[in-house]
Amino acid sequence: MEKQKHIALVAHDNMKKELIQWVKDNKDGLKRHFLSGTGTTARLISEEVGLPVRAFKSGPLGGDQQLGARIAEGSIDLMIFFWDPLEAQPHDPDVKALLRIAVLYDIPVANNRATADFILSSPLMEYEYDRHIIDSSELMDRRTKHFLDV
Repeated sequence: MEKQKHIALVAHDNMKKELIQWVKDNKDGLKRHFLSGTGTTARLISEEVGLPVRAFKSGPLGGDQQLGARIAEGSIDLMIFFWDPLEAQPHDPDVKALLRIAVLYDIPVANNRATADFILSSPLMEYEYDRHIIDSSELMDRRTKHFLDV
């Protein structure tokens, strides 16, 4: 992870206003980094806060999966995802997959304002950081051997 971080910004519909306010409150810290986000959230932040945010598709239309792919590729360093804990989402399986990938690839994830504040104010935001990604080569070798033996 480089000194200048690639930050994904995501929010469920009922949490978009809260995320936008958090971005406004932290604009000076965020403008030093590369921002991306799912469709509507990225567009709203760009328009209302004036920061450049690379927009992927809307979450339910594949944006969550696009972010997950970027995490797996190593091009997203941390994620601020204000999700709505009180309302079921039609794309809950995609959300769960996105969070699983984030854990698997050892990226920090904030699901609320307090955690986002702690992450952004961490001294680690100003330095390079080596993530501890699970080495999957042994698992792949076992799986390959299993299928070759069948």
